[in-house]
Amino acid sequence: MKTRERTSPLEKRFDKLGPRVVEALKRRHFDACYCPTAEEALEKVLSLIPAGDTVSWGGSLTLAQLGILEKVKQTNPVIDRATASSPEEGQELMRKALLCDTYLMSSNAISEDGQLYNIDGNGNRVAALIYGPKSVIVVAGMNKITSTIEDAETRARTFAAPVNAQRFSNETPCNITGSCADCLSKTSVCASMVRTRICRPAGKIKGVLVGEELGF
Repeated sequence: MKTRERTSPLEKRFDKLGPRVVEALKRRHFDACYCPTAEEALEKVLSLIPAGDTVSWGGSLTLAQLGILEKVKQTNPVIDRATASSPEEGQELMRKALLCDTYLMSSNAISEDGQLYNIDGNGNRVAALIYGPKSVIVVAGMNKITSTIEDAETRARTFAAPVNAQRFSNETPCNITGSCADCLSKTSVCASMVRTRICRPAGKIKGVLVGEELGF
């Protein structure tokens, strides 16, 4: 099938900036690639998951939009906390996910110089990013790229987190007002804030940048 020519100003910008961010990630010892379309990204992610690997993932609209999870469930053993019949079982599945072979997630923001910035409430997603799974695949739309790491933090805290909070019934200020209040709520979705400045060991984290707007 012939690939559609990418002619919109946004697509042109993504196609110019994406490979530059990939090189920045590689300088920081991430494995990384740029896929112009969601279809190409889906194919790339699936190619990075070895046959027989046990796979798990963090909550991610990006993964859902790409249809990755449905494909993986058909080809690999998975640890899926959505199958839990109780909160206690859900917690146990999240703990088991930290020892899976391949972990899938997105990133709240990525700076142009190749650093990841993530915010987490339970901490399971950032915990897996830091240590545990043999391989972590981070899939992110180019809308999540920011000029600097400071801008990445701002994006994560003032945009991504308040939007993410709308998925839950927690009465945090950002859930009520739509704006970050730097709260100390027990149910804050911003319990942990993690900046990943290099990948260690080298190549464990695979970044797949997608030349489309995905997630939030």
